[in-house]
Amino acid sequence: MTGLEPLVVVGDVLLDRDVRGVASRLSPDAPAPVVDVTDDVSRPGGAGLAAVLAARSGREVVLVTALGEDRASDRVRQALVGRVRLVELPLHGSLPVKTRVLADGRPLVRIDRGGGEVGRADAAVGRALAEAHAVLVADYGRGTTQALRSLLTGAARRVPLVWDPHPRGGPPVPGARLVTPNAAEATVLCPGEGDSLAAHARRGAELAERWAAAAVAVTLGERGVLLTRPRSAAPMLVPSPYRAAGDPCGAGDCFAAVAACALADGCLPEEALQLAVASAAAFVSAGGAGDPALWRTPPATGLARPAGGDAFATAASVRARGGTVVATGGCFDLLHAGHVGLLESARRIGDCLIVCVNSDASLRRLKGPGRPLNPLEDRLRVLAALGSVDAVVAFEEDTPEALLDRLRPDVWVKGGDYSADDLPEAQALRAWGGQAVVLPYLDGRSTTGLADRAARAAASGS
Repeated sequence: MTGLEPLVVVGDVLLDRDVRGVASRLSPDAPAPVVDVTDDVSRPGGAGLAAVLAARSGREVVLVTALGEDRASDRVRQALVGRVRLVELPLHGSLPVKTRVLADGRPLVRIDRGGGEVGRADAAVGRALAEAHAVLVADYGRGTTQALRSLLTGAARRVPLVWDPHPRGGPPVPGARLVTPNAAEATVLCPGEGDSLAAHARRGAELAERWAAAAVAVTLGERGVLLTRPRSAAPMLVPSPYRAAGDPCGAGDCFAAVAACALADGCLPEEALQLAVASAAAFVSAGGAGDPALWRTPPATGLARPAGGDAFATAASVRARGGTVVATGGCFDLLHAGHVGLLESARRIGDCLIVCVNSDASLRRLKGPGRPLNPLEDRLRVLAALGSVDAVVAFEEDTPEALLDRLRPDVWVKGGDYSADDLPEAQALRAWGGQAVVLPYLDGRSTTGLADRAARAAASGS
């Protein structure tokens, strides 16, 4: 593994099955659509999906869950090999199976079957939680978290614990660092008061106090997430970076998994939520839990978390699943509308966008004394916060050619009005079959122009 301390995911695993097809006619014996099946896939759901998504951070992930001796349990075990380490509780019965029937990508019906009783935990479960650097509880109300409640209460006193609740499950243990109900779940737990931000803020604060949680993050779909604390009158809204069109199945698991990994890395809750919201949007846009790339091959160690993760691991992951790696570069000293438009356009070209950034010394040699206006650390952080950016990496040289030789993107993007063949990086890209492209740049926007206007305004006001 990567040397990162383990994250322990505790909760109920399900087997999710998607039966996909096309519906172009109605049944002759009932007013129901006939689905001509084109695909039938199964994958771990519930806590299993949350654990797989958490493993993309590159840290070791231990999944504590109940599995039985049935075929569905065996399929879950096989799917998790090489992804997470399993610590099992006995399941007396069969694993729950959720089957969605989708026509033209839209769900028609869901069929649930199976279920059982969770058995007693053994010493291995206690050791796993004792060694955890952080804990994510994915409670689907099937009994796993209830069976481990005393152990989870102890863990919350020692390490960051994120609890993703379910109306059918029990309340979070006291001391949870973050609880992540969605709007519908929060409304069930605190009925009434409507769907306004103010109503959700009151619910979140009430739940935080009721559960003795440090914070409650109510996820609001396209509106983002509302961070609330006990007896706090100032909730914080973290909006989604863009409107994600796609299958939302598993978005809550993605949100909770990324938030837990970020807290394990030492992030503040506000920082963790920004990462989690951007990651959930990207997850939905990529197809949600049904994205074949998520399950095609076990992830390599060191996979980066979205937005600001390790550039080389991100490129390797995308390349391994047959995707297109896009990169661009520049100083990005004062991020402006021209930069944002270029980055958004570049991201749409492929399956990830890696931004190569001049170091402070490199930028100073390029732009002269007085630059940079913002140090490298700040520039990297601002870029990493953009929803269009999957990873950032700095280079010390005057040009990014040496970095590109290591990164080997499929497409190198620059903004401007010159020919792609004239780019100094174009020849380097040909060595591995890469392509340089030029995208239109928003006229009249530049860091130098902004700095000049600011200087003139300051001078006229003095």
